[in-house]
Amino acid sequence: MLSLKDSLAVLRKTDALIEGHFVLSSGLHSSAYIQCAKLLSFPKLANKICKSLSIKINKNFKKIDLIISPAIGGIVIGYEIGRLLNKETIFCERVKKKFILRRGFKIKKNSKVLVIEDVITTGKSSLECSKLIKKAKAHIIGYACIIDRSNKKKLKIKKKIISQVKIDIPTYTKNTLPKKLKSIPISKPGSRFI
Repeated sequence: MLSLKDSLAVLRKTDALIEGHFVLSSGLHSSAYIQCAKLLSFPKLANKICKSLSIKINKNFKKIDLIISPAIGGIVIGYEIGRLLNKETIFCERVKKKFILRRGFKIKKNSKVLVIEDVITTGKSSLECSKLIKKAKAHIIGYACIIDRSNKKKLKIKKKIISQVKIDIPTYTKNTLPKKLKSIPISKPGSRFI
């Protein structure tokens, strides 16, 4: 398994860890952003992270029937973890600001479903996926991600999150921005605003 230090080195090597002033998919502001798409654009390096995460998932969840990921950010990581664990993998996508299943994807009743994302900050996207699982009368066994940048104050998920990297990058509401961050132009790299 990759250590935290080695995982951060991979993120830096792929330019996935960037600094500036970002509005995250959650609506919170941050001085750092992890663009997992950059990591995933280097398959050999991304594979090291995904293999390590898949080992952690295997240790924590004994029975997984299905993996679901939110589009856009979670699609590739969900697929790769599904491939490594040999599990069916689907994704949900936003239509009129609400996640739905399309493309013939279905969640079977009573199936055990793992939600996988690239990055979790507040857990909002993961919880939107959870609604689809509950609607199908299936069971949410847990959550996993490459990067867990959540904190107890802002995290909406109550179950344990399995991650490859747990990192503490402060987030701010629009009204609590530090002076230094206010002076930097805003970038909105997440997929929620598409």
